[in-house]
Amino acid sequence: MQCYTFANTGAMDLIGQRTGKSRRTALCFSIESMADSKIAPMLTVDPAHHVARDVYKLMTGIIVPRPVALVSTVDRNGVANVAPFSFFCGVGAVPPTLLFCPALRADTGALPGRKDSLRNVEETGEFVVNVVSEALAAAANATSTEVPPEVDEFVLAGLTPLASEAVRPPRVAESPAQMECKLLQVIYTGSHAGSGVIVLGEIVRLHVREDLVESFRVDPAGLDAVGRMAGNTWVRTRDRIELIRPK
Repeated sequence: MQCYTFANTGAMDLIGQRTGKSRRTALCFSIESMADSKIAPMLTVDPAHHVARDVYKLMTGIIVPRPVALVSTVDRNGVANVAPFSFFCGVGAVPPTLLFCPALRADTGALPGRKDSLRNVEETGEFVVNVVSEALAAAANATSTEVPPEVDEFVLAGLTPLASEAVRPPRVAESPAQMECKLLQVIYTGSHAGSGVIVLGEIVRLHVREDLVESFRVDPAGLDAVGRMAGNTWVRTRDRIELIRPK
């Protein structure tokens, strides 16, 4: 058993205001010692000495599971595009912000280095992130097909466009939740094929199926979101554990 005493300066709310008085708190817990356990041998990789494809395989095998953003956009002519991105996460709640990361590809002439989603967002400043449930997974995967910009992936994957409220790109009607976003910033981490691009957006509308929400809490079983592992492997979110955060 290990015990620590520390100063608790009170909880903070979402905008950083103190909500309680300072006090001394004792925290005691037990941790099973690993001192006598054999440490497994590790493979150490310096990315600078390996090809990008191998580094990518390690990253997608380690950074798991990854939620999937099915991003819908439109180009300046109004042609819709839908594509899945698993380098995706929330950023903060004030303002509500998220990011997704399209990677640059080799510029072949027929298919430019910037993916259609990235080009559309940079041109219009708007996009929608649609949550991918298991029922939607096969169609979301179909939208990852490399096709020319004039091809509408809603039609390609048999998805239903649903008008958004605050942005031009349509939502995916089959998705149990959607987030309409306005572009905040685009950050290029490099300029070569495989380089990542961070697309930061402010969420200006959230839509969640009514039967999945109670007091702003979303039912994870009803949402039935899926995620990505490495390669062609996807993962369900039905096997969950609960851990109470220490106070």
